Amino acid sequence: MSRIWAGAIVISVVFGSLNGQFESTGAASLAGAGAAVDFVLSTGALICLWCGVLEIMRRSGIMDALSRALSRPLGKLFPRAARNKETFAALCANVSANFLGLGNAATPMGIKAAQGMARQGKPGAASAELCLLVVINTASIQLLPTTVAAVRAANGAAAPFDILPAVWLSSATSVMAGILAAKLFEALSRK
Repeated sequence: MSRIWAGAIVISVVFGSLNGQFESTGAASLAGAGAAVDFVLSTGALICLWCGVLEIMRRSGIMDALSRALSRPLGKLFPRAARNKETFAALCANVSANFLGLGNAATPMGIKAAQGMARQGKPGAASAELCLLVVINTASIQLLPTTVAAVRAANGAAAPFDILPAVWLSSATSVMAGILAAKLFEALSRK
């Protein structure tokens, strides 16, 4: 990726010089760098705010209650993982954290769940449940898409959370489609 960015910079400097727009290229670079810093700071501040709110939810037990509520449907989707208490607890916590918009907090729990699932299968091969976990994490349903709302607020959106119905509908649809596709491919691989 660094080669791509370096190449893009070199190409823009070369074309700016050849077209006699070197000063404009330099000014645009500086303006873009300033805008990037402003964007990162404002987005980072909003993400910190929501991570704090969500951490309060975690410490108050709301996330644990959500994990318990999700344990029954997740037990049906992941019957082999449900047999291992540690793996299943990490799986429930991962899905709960993603549901609350805590993607960064969900990652370590998802890795722990994936490691537990990998031990259950053949070495070097992903089990059907591990593939399903990846699908659910990729298409995750989010109650509060805090990162997207932070980006919208940083770019001047008057109501950054007005996208909630669309996010809920599209993420629920993508999770259902992903689960159905994973189950279909699992059934086809058995035949």
